[in-house]
Amino acid sequence: MEVGQARPQDKAAGLIGARLDRLPATRTIWTRVFLLSLGGFFEFYDLFFTGYIGPGLVRSGILTATTPGLFGTSGLASFVAAMFSGLFLGTIAFGFLADRLGRRKIFTFSLLWYSTATAIMAFQNTAFGLNLWRFVAGIGVGVELVTIDTYLSELVPRRLRGKAFAYNQTVQFMSVPVVALLAWLLVPRQPLGFDGWRWVVLLGAFGAVLAWWIRLRIPESPRWLAQRGRIEEAESGMAELEARVKSECGGILPPPDPPEESNSRANFAEIWKPPYGKRTVMMSIFHLFQTVGYYGFSNWVPTLLIRQGIEVTASLKYTFIIAIAAPFGPLLASSLADKIERKYQIVLAAAAIAVFGIAFGQMRVANVLIFFGVLLTISNNILSYSCHAYQTELFPTRVRAMAVGFVYSWSRLSVVFSAFVIAFVLDRFGVAGVFSLIAGSMVVVMLAIGLLGPKTNNRALESIAK
Repeated sequence: MEVGQARPQDKAAGLIGARLDRLPATRTIWTRVFLLSLGGFFEFYDLFFTGYIGPGLVRSGILTATTPGLFGTSGLASFVAAMFSGLFLGTIAFGFLADRLGRRKIFTFSLLWYSTATAIMAFQNTAFGLNLWRFVAGIGVGVELVTIDTYLSELVPRRLRGKAFAYNQTVQFMSVPVVALLAWLLVPRQPLGFDGWRWVVLLGAFGAVLAWWIRLRIPESPRWLAQRGRIEEAESGMAELEARVKSECGGILPPPDPPEESNSRANFAEIWKPPYGKRTVMMSIFHLFQTVGYYGFSNWVPTLLIRQGIEVTASLKYTFIIAIAAPFGPLLASSLADKIERKYQIVLAAAAIAVFGIAFGQMRVANVLIFFGVLLTISNNILSYSCHAYQTELFPTRVRAMAVGFVYSWSRLSVVFSAFVIAFVLDRFGVAGVFSLIAGSMVVVMLAIGLLGPKTNNRALESIAK
């Protein structure tokens, strides 16, 4: 084949993409979004219970609240670091598997992986065993995070991508008040003589039971099938989807726009070539700093409240009240998700995190702490949904999971080190010092995306890739 000549699968993928993008929003489209999001619910549950069971781990004597030395392995920071070390390995080393083996298969496997590892972790009694199995679970969660984002971006029409990611994260973030409520009710107690934090962990592992049921109801990405040369399967899946959508909307489907084509073969070097190189650097910088703000609050909120003078049981109660706001960030943003340019949503959310975080760090009154905690949570989760949508739009189908896994991995590595830094800052400079660190990180986020980020709203994935 001559250089520059499009391969048959490139042409097929372009046509499949054009056919997908012209579909109206019907029950079938939103059902697929919901099923993917349901799998992500358990992934977020596993990811976010770190902060909520932290007081229980300290109370049981397995870990300490602060760290003896910057990188001590017996403190709560080591538990956070273990999870995010696994996330880093999962995203950077295995994110490509969804490009190689398929979105559907890896979605299911990673869900089973981390659910099993989390269940084993619930029975550990030493810091080493706890951190080891948290690390193993983190590998599966890391692969799952990349796969769901990649999968979702390819299954929905272009004009719905923002709203689809907003609804997706609304469902996923519903796990946060659930885990916060369970932590409030269980962590201070020992039901049946079993530490409450262990019950919280085991209940989350229930996600494995639903894995195969979800998989049976979600098709493989037609875009991915076509790009891999499995054109007959892609055509069959696309024809079935079109028939369902046509039946549901009760009319004739509009003709697709002229398809966008590409002629490059997938490899890691491609994400460093124009126009992707600048995007890769931009998103890597973004992820290095955004997690300082995001997980600096969500992983530490009960501990931060305790440092503000709130006793343990009350801090878990207030944390639950704050956590109720988690799904409302993306839900409130869903109506504007495809109307305000994605990059500007990220910039505005980062600015809000900086402002509300500084305010939270200055407060001592419970009601005011809760108020600013709610505003912080909403801002954090608007940032989350918009960046998850944004990063999947920046790279082509053939390397989407690989590229997203690479840039996303820097956020995982960042949390490994920032967990110890936050523990150090909290010990030396208190809550106000932690939020000064967070505000500085948000300024870097705003500059990176605001100055370097391309516009993506309502554009075909193939068009953005060009």
